Amino acid sequence: MRTHLGDLPARQHLPAAAAAPDHVVEPGTPVLDVVIPVYNEENDLEPCVRRLHAHLSGTFPYPFRITVADNASTDLTPAVAKMLASELPEVESFRLEQKGRGRALRTVWTASEAPVLAYMDVDLSTDLNALLPLVAPLISGHSDLAIGSRLARSSRVVRGAKREFISRAYNLILRGSLAARFSDAQCGFKAIRGDVAQRLLPMVEDTGWFFDTEMLVLAERAGLRIHEVPVDWVDDPDSKVDLVRTATDDLRGVWRIGRALATGQLALDRLRRPFGDDPRDRELTGVPVGLARQLVGFCVVGALSTLVYLALFSLLRLGTGSQLANALALLLSALGNTAANRRLTFGVRGREQAVRHQAQGLVVFAIGLALTSGSLAALHAATAHPSHSSELAVLIAANLAATVLRFLLFRAWLFPDRRPDRPAAPTATHEPDLRSAR
Repeated sequence: MRTHLGDLPARQHLPAAAAAPDHVVEPGTPVLDVVIPVYNEENDLEPCVRRLHAHLSGTFPYPFRITVADNASTDLTPAVAKMLASELPEVESFRLEQKGRGRALRTVWTASEAPVLAYMDVDLSTDLNALLPLVAPLISGHSDLAIGSRLARSSRVVRGAKREFISRAYNLILRGSLAARFSDAQCGFKAIRGDVAQRLLPMVEDTGWFFDTEMLVLAERAGLRIHEVPVDWVDDPDSKVDLVRTATDDLRGVWRIGRALATGQLALDRLRRPFGDDPRDRELTGVPVGLARQLVGFCVVGALSTLVYLALFSLLRLGTGSQLANALALLLSALGNTAANRRLTFGVRGREQAVRHQAQGLVVFAIGLALTSGSLAALHAATAHPSHSSELAVLIAANLAATVLRFLLFRAWLFPDRRPDRPAAPTATHEPDLRSAR
């Protein structure tokens, strides 16, 4: 799966005139489309939709639509959804013949022409007063996705200890394994801009409960901006979610995404111009493109590599001479340093030319080895039996000099900037109307 996100159009603030009482809105063109995925919810669906409809009618300043996405229900849920759609003009029903919350969201969101898309669980566990703060950053053009968070400090949550533990443990797993920075992946209260959804959703494979997490991880890795809103949440004690099965599927999803990211199977290089208005695109006189970011990345990788090198040298020095210990420690740390800089500092993904880059890195390693070994030789020539701390001090100084040279060689030789001139940000295009299938 190597779908490329491509350059997205510049974010645009939705015109305030759309909220004016005398503004004429074309039928079927809501600003917000709220999807409620349901499966066998014949009892809860009607009160949920009526409550949400009343809230949006009284508080939301833009045209809206509520779409009930029925996931192959076997009870009277489809009939209830059609009844609500016939009675309330802002409500539509959509029937899928296969189960899966992710499948329902992807299908409806892809077909929707609304510029802002959202979804919430049928139990309405989240206080609806958080809905406008959730979508406001998307309407203004500030953010690309928005999620409700039950784990924020200012959130007020009522739920059992078991669900609280599972939720926090799951988000810790995401942070530790996928380096996720968002706080709550499972909260059933999310929104996304329509133009972002059209490009991001084809990359999301999961059709079940892991759909949310996969979408957020891919969006974050692509450099999209995720806005978090603290929510008030009261857990539904009658929830039909199978916790064991859901947790198992989620862990499988984490493993799949982690493996895909580690092996470069996902084409998720950080977007240089994610929406055509990235301030990092501004040219500075006399500063090469990307130099500041590359310096930061190189320094971080270099600091970690130095710690690894010193630890290896100290360990190997216990069983061998200083010169051999230095050579082995420098070789091992250099291989890791080249791989880390290749991916993290200079943004080179995939296996193409990986062997060549490592070979060139070994040449740079040889130069560093000459500097450090020469420094050690000079120290031993000056002092017959130098202390271990003296050797470390000399090696640190020599490595600092080698580091500066390494960065220059990496930038000019191993990973030169061969990017073509940046094209102008593409203009927004009109997606085909797919809602006729409804």
